[in-house]
Amino acid sequence: MTDRWQGMGVVSGIGIGRVKVFAADLTSAIQSYSAGLVQEEADKFAKGLQAAIAELKQLADNARQGNQSELAEIMDAHQIMAADPELAASIHTKILQGLAAPQAVLAAADEYAEVFAAMDDPYLKERAADLRDIGRRIARILTGIGQFDYGTEPVILCAEEIEPSTAAGMPAGQVVGIILGKGSTTSHTIIIAKAQGIPTVSGLGSAVDAIVDGTRVIVDGYTGQVLVNPKADVLAEYQVKVHAQAEQDKQDMLLAGLAAITQDGHQIQLAANIGRPSDMDGAVRQGCEGVGLFRSEFLFMGRDAAPNEAEQFTAYRQVVEQCRDKLCIIRTMDIGGDKPLSYLNIAKEENPFLGFRAIRISLARPELFMTQLKAILRAGVYGQVAIMLPMIISPSEIVQVRNYLQQAMAELEQQGVEYSSDIPLGIMIETPAAAVLAPVLAAECDFFSIGTNDLVQYTLAVDRGNAAVSSLYSHFHPAVLNLIQGIIQAAHQQGIWVGMCGEMAGDPLATPLLTAMGIDELSMSAPAIPRVKTVIRNLTMTTAQDILAKALTKKDALDIRALMTKFLTESGR
Repeated sequence: MTDRWQGMGVVSGIGIGRVKVFAADLTSAIQSYSAGLVQEEADKFAKGLQAAIAELKQLADNARQGNQSELAEIMDAHQIMAADPELAASIHTKILQGLAAPQAVLAAADEYAEVFAAMDDPYLKERAADLRDIGRRIARILTGIGQFDYGTEPVILCAEEIEPSTAAGMPAGQVVGIILGKGSTTSHTIIIAKAQGIPTVSGLGSAVDAIVDGTRVIVDGYTGQVLVNPKADVLAEYQVKVHAQAEQDKQDMLLAGLAAITQDGHQIQLAANIGRPSDMDGAVRQGCEGVGLFRSEFLFMGRDAAPNEAEQFTAYRQVVEQCRDKLCIIRTMDIGGDKPLSYLNIAKEENPFLGFRAIRISLARPELFMTQLKAILRAGVYGQVAIMLPMIISPSEIVQVRNYLQQAMAELEQQGVEYSSDIPLGIMIETPAAAVLAPVLAAECDFFSIGTNDLVQYTLAVDRGNAAVSSLYSHFHPAVLNLIQGIIQAAHQQGIWVGMCGEMAGDPLATPLLTAMGIDELSMSAPAIPRVKTVIRNLTMTTAQDILAKALTKKDALDIRALMTKFLTESGR
């Protein structure tokens, strides 16, 4: 009998193969090491660190050569983290306390990782894995323990969690699926898996401990299921699905240069979510029509001081110029109260998700905010630019920002610096408060962008990074769908357009519902664009509205998801 385990599908697709259990724990391997003289251990660490940085640089270079800019940026970030003087100081302290170099490295990296793991921000929680990864890479070099052996056959990688740099080094085409006990959509390992198109299911908890090497499994990233020891008929069914998926991917890419227009003429703009200028190459290849979300906070991370106006201007200008005549929406820094940005001097909070973050920090630190606004205004000279504000819950916040914009323009005018005064100002709708207040907020801004990741979490009181409750997280929950429909209606009644930049925007199962609601723009990770475009081009507004009406009669997210799966399957979309 086929065992079916339910996890969280974090990378869509289907993978079929035999399990390769990933065992990455070095702790037991280094317990027998005895420390030499302090200087000897310090010298060993220094050499190991340089070798690790060289390996990470090689991984980054390989990624760039393969046009995997996102992967390259992650490996670049690992180089910066590995060279952190505070981490090195902690390692040296442990060597002075009598630990051998590899023991000191693992101990210090794990201590730092625990600090991040205790944070409430999902993005920062996942940086714990990055720190452990860096520590283990250095320790492997110091001990001479080899890298993981993938064998020669296609495999399904199974582990509690997989280090990002290990994921970066996965043999191309050999890993056909990933099963994780831990992990969320914000982990670097998941980002890498998405970039490489490897179907992935996470959140299986201790169930992964029961899988042994060589077990045949099916990883269904669409449903979040892992099928263990599938029977012949189930295996045959999924093999057909894999073939159909490959053919569909080819067909989707043929539409890259076409607009996302329904068969009866309704057009939706499909844009890309990016974090760095280097992400644009891949987004353009996938057929994006501009940038719907430039996460400017990445420019502020991994450094000792905030980027100055010139640095920010250069980064924004790069992206704007690559967008050519298409709109580039720059979100002002979405920094949380627990971000490890020492130069902000923000006190640790009990619940940063409900605390000092995003627009609240910007308004409280006008010198920081003004620098960013001026850089964006200057970049507006080189193309179409819009500013988007995160975590807005009150019209007074928008009024304050407009005042700062006027002040920024006045300063640039006084300095004789060229800038654009015609830049739309939009807001993200990502809390129930903003959703309910949408009619009022719409009167104060030029557009909305619905941030479904936070909106769903806040509405359902579910942390999607928590495996114990992640199954409750769904953008198909009736409450969420009703909120979204109300937001879109409120925007249109005030004559402004509305987009979406959360994960729901890139989910083809949600596309017919959002089309029927009248969404104007969808912004997503670049690889999701071709499939969403295909779904839109095969729809009519009538069929979309019919399926929306049926969906809104359902009382459960699972029922709505099942309805949409059946709709797309039966209609050949």
